[in-house]
Amino acid sequence: MSLPEPDRELVVAELGREPTTAEAALFENLWSEHCAYRSSRPLLSAFESEGDQVVVGPGDDAAVLALPEPDVADLPAADRDADDYGDQYVTFGVESHNHPSFVDPFDGAATGVGGIVRDTMSMGAYPIALLDSLYFGGFARERSRYLFEGVVEGISHYGNCIGVPTVGGSVAFHGGYEGNPLVNVACVGLTNEDRLVTATAQEPGNALVLVGNGTGRDGLGGASFASEDLAEDAETEDRPAVQVGDPYAEKRLIECNEALVDEGLVLSARDLGAAGLGGASSELVAKGGLGARIDLDRVHQREPNMNATEILLAESQERMCYEVAPEDVDRVAALADRFDLGCSVIGEVTDGNYVCEFAGGGGDGAEGDDAESDDAEPEVVVDVDAEYLADGAPMNDLTSEPPTQPDRDLPDPEPALGDALEAVVSAPSTASKRWVYRQYDHEVGARTAVKPGDDAAVMAIRETAETDSAALDADEQGVGLALSSGANPNWTATAPYEGARAVALENATNLAAKGAVPLAAVDCLNGGNPEKPDVYGGFKGIVDGLADACAALDAPVVGGNVSLYNDSVEGPIPPTPTLALIGTKRGYDAPPAALDADRAADSELLAVGAGGDALGGSEYLAQAGGSDRFPDLPDADSDADSVDFGDLVASLAAVARHESTLATHDVSDGGLAVALAELVTDAAGADVTLPDRLAAFDETPGRLVVQTTDPEAVADAAGELPVFRLGDVTTDGTLSLSVGGESAALDAAAIRELRGVIERELA
Repeated sequence: MSLPEPDRELVVAELGREPTTAEAALFENLWSEHCAYRSSRPLLSAFESEGDQVVVGPGDDAAVLALPEPDVADLPAADRDADDYGDQYVTFGVESHNHPSFVDPFDGAATGVGGIVRDTMSMGAYPIALLDSLYFGGFARERSRYLFEGVVEGISHYGNCIGVPTVGGSVAFHGGYEGNPLVNVACVGLTNEDRLVTATAQEPGNALVLVGNGTGRDGLGGASFASEDLAEDAETEDRPAVQVGDPYAEKRLIECNEALVDEGLVLSARDLGAAGLGGASSELVAKGGLGARIDLDRVHQREPNMNATEILLAESQERMCYEVAPEDVDRVAALADRFDLGCSVIGEVTDGNYVCEFAGGGGDGAEGDDAESDDAEPEVVVDVDAEYLADGAPMNDLTSEPPTQPDRDLPDPEPALGDALEAVVSAPSTASKRWVYRQYDHEVGARTAVKPGDDAAVMAIRETAETDSAALDADEQGVGLALSSGANPNWTATAPYEGARAVALENATNLAAKGAVPLAAVDCLNGGNPEKPDVYGGFKGIVDGLADACAALDAPVVGGNVSLYNDSVEGPIPPTPTLALIGTKRGYDAPPAALDADRAADSELLAVGAGGDALGGSEYLAQAGGSDRFPDLPDADSDADSVDFGDLVASLAAVARHESTLATHDVSDGGLAVALAELVTDAAGADVTLPDRLAAFDETPGRLVVQTTDPEAVADAAGELPVFRLGDVTTDGTLSLSVGGESAALDAAAIRELRGVIERELA
């Protein structure tokens, strides 16, 4: 890419001259869609991002949230006030690495992990958990499997090496990702009021210090590369735009960052991600309304003869930019040396423009034998207003076409119940993801109380434990942090607005199944080429749908990422609103997503919550053919039987926490049929009767399957939610399902075989 002519005209008018080569490259990258959100920012005001729990909201490297005290951790956010939150904080952020992961799945995914971890570090936090939401083309396609295996390997390698557990996420396969997979990674960090750092420069005269790996030429133009459609030759032509990660350097950087924060040496920080040093340093000072003077010759490098533009824009990994008081510079350098990291004092914060100087033997763009000459006079290669560079990009005014929902055209004749059940249970998107999460070290750090493979992960935040509550069981003292992330492309391809609302409700239901209530959300909004009106209409739909649903859940959207131009010769991706949701509960234990055989005789299976009477977006229709509208969500009607999302999730969480509840599992991909199959064990089965295929395969979220010893108590805890008896828990390890007079049965071994399709095919 190069700086578009309309943008060049604006820059020339602002500067009163033609931009230098380095300036033009900076504006090209920082004004790209990837950095400036030119097509999406006009829509993002739909999100509510404030609340008593929000310490730092959108606009920083990661959001910062105050955790509630344990005795109110079960209460919905709407029922708490400011005094209910303590000084223990978590950070929360999400990032996409979609284009790089297509070109080089291992390094593209690995460096996506590294980037979001550094975003966490720049807030003064220690990373404690990762979640990955991954989307690929049809599983039967060899190309999709190659990308899938490479991405999972990259995530597991990087995360395992740095010692941050990957505890949850999602994987979906859909034909719309054939030419453009999505890799969305979220990270949670832990900090407190005293350790908090932001990306806002503080004061002129402070030093700017670069700590970490040397700067090379990898990742050049990564931000602009991520802002255009993938070409047919992207794997070869765009390889230089993909960064190469070094997780062992990142681990040293994590520990060095901890030491710097512990000693109070960091005044502000920004990790070097999109647009490299130029992006990080200019955004850091711009947020403070300040400027900088940077000597590019001081930047420690690992390749010879780099020119000014390369030094500014290389996206080499494992680097941080710190604002440091002049008297602390030597101590920062000493700590960097302790952790075997490079350290350069590259300049200082000023109250003027953002200015970069470079000697290098000939100034901007110079290369050759003279590039390292000590006698060359430095040349000013960048002299611009930092705020204009970081925030001056004009927004795009794009045309959108509102999407329409499909008509009902159900399969006729219907497939046999047994065939349908096996097809849906074994579909790669609904099947077990054990092959994925078994490659991740999800227990490192000793905080993972509920592990991958359940509805949501739960992390033990023992720092919140009540010191005067010795009488309590240890697992009841602190705050349990519940985490869920993902999206369902079948839903949002069918109905972007309604599907996005369902994505939010589904993630919240995952938390509720473990007894937690939402605290806040971050989102990764993925779309195709926004210049296509139908694509932009679908993207607008997912933005509005997420915004409305999160507001109803009392879950402020405190940060996120936008990734557009996910378009290739195969066509645009489905609009994909990955939501990462964080919630809280008192204690760290939770009911399992597996039936309890020991209590089979004195327990029942219940469904809590109502279906939406439609099969649109379901895996059943994906397998059997046909179409339908998207199901009505629980608050779709204004009649007396409707309930808003916040109350619904709070009621589901209360059911999960009830002492009579033995097991819980949410109803989502594959509907009740799949939820029941996933609950079955070798020792515990289920004998269930349902009225029709709609009841069996409707994927309306906001519902739980519950095994309980006290159905009346569950009905009381459910409040206004409808409660239905599904059937009995058995001790034969078999799902016996009767639907509309037709019957099918699968034992636990058969279910494992069907659900093990990914592991079996990739073995």
